[in-house]
Amino acid sequence: MERIKMKTKGEITKRKIVEAAIELFTRKSYFNTSIRDILEATGLTKGGLYGHFTSKEDIWYAAYDEAAKRWRNITFEGTQAIEDPMERIDRVIDNILRNYIGKNVFHGGGFFVPHLMEFSGQAPEMSAHILEGFERYANLLISWVEEADEKGLLAPDLNHRDIGQFIVIALNGAVTLYVATQDPNVWKSSISQLKFYVAHLRKS
Repeated sequence: MERIKMKTKGEITKRKIVEAAIELFTRKSYFNTSIRDILEATGLTKGGLYGHFTSKEDIWYAAYDEAAKRWRNITFEGTQAIEDPMERIDRVIDNILRNYIGKNVFHGGGFFVPHLMEFSGQAPEMSAHILEGFERYANLLISWVEEADEKGLLAPDLNHRDIGQFIVIALNGAVTLYVATQDPNVWKSSISQLKFYVAHLRKS
């Protein structure tokens, strides 16, 4: 019983560190956040923090995992019940732009794109970790486009890979511009234009 209590306390402390790190990394950036910042935000000692994580980089990877979990929950909400794969893509577009960046789930509107830009040329392994996530995301959309083609829903001779990758690039571009401007017209206009694009992929 005592061991269970200790484990629960440890998990609560670890989550507290991750939550504080997400807020700090998105507000101040990764490189501008110090271990002291995290200690002050959590009220922990160095011993308390390093009992759970070995370095700031280790904390970032845990923060990434938690951020990715939140992102997935929002991005794919409602998609499993949609049979038409192109309608699934429409739902993802709406979820990401309206419910993810539009609702500022993370400070400033994003976690992954701002860090990708920050890590470019400075932290190649962390940058690659983010890019691998984007690649998995693009591959899922590509599989949905392929499924739509197999169901006879699309115009002929379309490049499925290009379509999936373009949608991810366009969504990430909208995140980048929104983070920079905080202008809601960025995500609002991106929704209408991307849905217009997806609609014109269908067989007429």
